[in-house]
Order: sequence, then C-alpha cells, then structure tokens
Amino acid sequence: MKNLLLRSAAVLTLAAGVTVLSAQANTQQPARDSQQPTAAQQQNEMQTQDAKPFNGTIVKEKGKLVLKDTAANVSYQLDDQDKAKKFEGKQVRVTGKLDLDTNLIHVENIEAAS
Repeated sequence: MKNLLLRSAAVLTLAAGVTVLSAQANTQQPARDSQQPTAAQQQNEMQTQDAKPFNGTIVKEKGKLVLKDTAANVSYQLDDQDKAKKFEGKQVRVTGKLDLDTNLIHVENIEAAS
C-alpha cells in the first residue's frame, strides 16, 4: 500500500511538472509570432509611407515593363503596366511607394523626364 501511494505521488508530481512546462511553452510561443509583421501591418506601413520619385528608363524585362535605374544599377517592378506602356524606351520619373520586400513600385504617376 505504501509503495502504491509513493508511486501515485511520483506520477502526480511528474504530471504536474509536465503541465507547468507545457503552459510555459504555450505562453512563450505567441511572443515570438508577434514579432513577425502580419499582412495587415505591412499594408498599414505601405499606406503611411510617403510616395517618392524614381528616375530611369521604362524597359521590358522578362515580359514585364520595369523602371531601369542605370545609375543605381537596379530595376523596379511596376504595379501599373498600363501607365508604363506609353513610356516604353523613354526616360521617366515615376512617383510611387516602394515595397522593399518585392522591389515593386506602387505607381501613383509617371511623367517624361525633363
């Protein structure tokens, strides 16, 4: 009987320890996840970002029109292909918001460079 009580106490103690460790792991997990920005947070960041001018030439790369900045040796994807189409091969100034993750300019305006 004494051995049975000792075994039961040991099992209960072990179960309580596992429960505590499990609870600690569950409370720590959301903290790590909250450090990653959600799609909504990224969208809010884009909305609060000011539009900036980008200079270069509209050229076709891999079937898409892009803004090629030869001075910085970089090409930017353009989200408005229709606006860019009439400037293909020309020096332009694109005003828009740059998404750094995708290197995509959300175009607000395109005008011929002066």
